[in-house]
Amino acid sequence: MPLSVKDMMEAANQVVPRIDTSRAKELIEQGALLLDIRDASELEKSGRAVGSHHISRGMLEFRADPDLPSHDPELQFDRPIVLHCASGGRAALAGKLLKDMGYQQVYNLGGLSDWVNGGGAVTASG
Repeated sequence: MPLSVKDMMEAANQVVPRIDTSRAKELIEQGALLLDIRDASELEKSGRAVGSHHISRGMLEFRADPDLPSHDPELQFDRPIVLHCASGGRAALAGKLLKDMGYQQVYNLGGLSDWVNGGGAVTASG
């Protein structure tokens, strides 16, 4: 039986905890990476969380693998990662991917609006 998005989301939500902005801020203060996985056009349109690092969802595997020349040194297996996208779906799926790749502490903040509604600062859109 083919795997559906619903199946993938259920699996992701079982292994990637959803956290609120308050918890995300605590983790970031302790050294966690706030990772925005939206597309560049989304960042231009709505800005980005202050202090966030950007890797688009489409490039995540290539930036997360330390054996590739495209590896992003901000991604470390023992560094907590707090993901967000526009609404939380891609962040959940990306979080499961990172867990499958060996990243130990991965969290789903949800969407940029969750960050903003929780009092997180955002840079102006381009």
